[in-house]
Amino acid sequence: MIGWYVHHHGWGHATRLRAILPHLGDEVTVFSSLPEPAGLSAGVRWVTLPADADDIVGADGVLRSARHFGDETARGALHWAPIAHPGHRRRLAVIADWAAAIEVSAFVIDVSAEVATFVRLLGIPTVVVAQPGRRTDRPHRMAYEMADRILAPWAAGTIPAEGLAGFDDRVRRVGGVSRYDGCDVGGAAGQRVLFLGRTLPESVLRRAATLLGDAGWTVETAGTGDDDRVDDVWPMIARAGVVVSAAGQNSVADLAAANARAVVVPQERPFDEQGETGRVLAAGGWAEVAPASADADEIAALVERAALRAPDWRGWQVRGAAARAAAVIAEVRV
Repeated sequence: MIGWYVHHHGWGHATRLRAILPHLGDEVTVFSSLPEPAGLSAGVRWVTLPADADDIVGADGVLRSARHFGDETARGALHWAPIAHPGHRRRLAVIADWAAAIEVSAFVIDVSAEVATFVRLLGIPTVVVAQPGRRTDRPHRMAYEMADRILAPWAAGTIPAEGLAGFDDRVRRVGGVSRYDGCDVGGAAGQRVLFLGRTLPESVLRRAATLLGDAGWTVETAGTGDDDRVDDVWPMIARAGVVVSAAGQNSVADLAAANARAVVVPQERPFDEQGETGRVLAAGGWAEVAPASADADEIAALVERAALRAPDWRGWQVRGAAARAAAVIAEVRV
C-alpha cells in the first residue's frame, strides 16, 4: 500500500496524482483536506482529513483564530502547526492510525513539510514532490533532508529550484507530468484562442476577447468563471491556435503535451513559484510571458505574437514523465 498526501490549494496536486496512478503497481490511500473527486480508479481510497486552519471553538464557547494560542511556525522551523488546534491533531492522528494498521510500502507527499517529517518519523520511506520557486527556508530544507527521494516534475536544465542544491543524490527530475501525455494532438485551428482558467481579471479577459474577436479570432474559454467549467479541456487545447494560461506546473505540462503556442501569465503564489516558471519559459522561447498587470491590449498583442511561434516543447519532457515518476516511487518501496 502506498500513502499519498495531496495539498488542498487548488486541484493541481490531485491532477498530478491522477496522472501517475495508472503507472503504479500498488493500491493507494490518499489523504487530503479536499473532497474526494469523482472517477477515481479502482484500488484508490480517498481519506478526507479534518481542516487545520479554521477557527477554534474553545470549551468556553468562544471562537478563536487558529493562531490564537501561539506561534504556528515553531519559530520558523515549520510552515503550519497551530497550537491546540483539534483539527490539526486529528489529521495527523488519522495518518498515524492508518500507518499502524497496514503495511505501507512508501508515502508520497505533494506537498507539506510537516506531513513529510511526520511520516518519516513513523518509519515510512518518503517521496517528497518538489515545486519551483525560492524554497530555501528551514521547513523545506527539513523535508528535503528527510526525504528518501525528491520528485521534481520538470526536466533537467529547466527549473533552477535553488532549494534542491545539495540533494543531488535523491533528486529525480522526471519531466512535466501531464494527464494528457499520449493523447492525440490533432491540428490547431488557425485563429482560435483559448483562455484557460482564472488567469486574467474578468474585465481584462472581456476586453481582450473583444479585441481578438474584432481581429478575426474565434475566442473560447474554459474555467475562467463559474459558468464555463470543462472537465476535459484537452480537445479545446489541441484545437486552439494559441492558449492563454497561468504558469502552474500542470498547466504548463498540458501546453507541452499539446506542443501549444501559448501566452503564459504567471500568477502570484508563495515562494514565487509561477514567477520562476514564467522566467524559464520566456528564456527558453517556449511561450510569450505576460506580467500579471498586463492590460487587454497587451494580451491581445501577445496572442498575435504567439501565433507566429513554432515552439518545440520536447525539452519539457512530458512524454513518459508520469511513468518515470512512478518509477521514482518504486525506488523506495519496502
